[in-house]
Amino acid sequence: MENSSHHIRDVTFAEDTSTVHTGTAPRAMATLRNLAIGTLKILGTDNIAKTTRAIHHQPDQALRILGITGYPDTPGT
Repeated sequence: MENSSHHIRDVTFAEDTSTVHTGTAPRAMATLRNLAIGTLKILGTDNIAKTTRAIHHQPDQALRILGITGYPDTPGT
């Protein structure tokens, strides 16, 4: 699992070429990458690289993937 996650983080998210090197930022970025990977796996994404490319080109896709719409259901507003 660890090798698989590292491969996805390195190849898909270019983790090894990251320029974030100071303080707790590298750990925070790794956590965010792991969160993205885990979320996509839980949602049944079979190709994380393909899905992240689609999100990159159409960022609103991320909201749809997570079930978030552009029209909040806020009664009384």
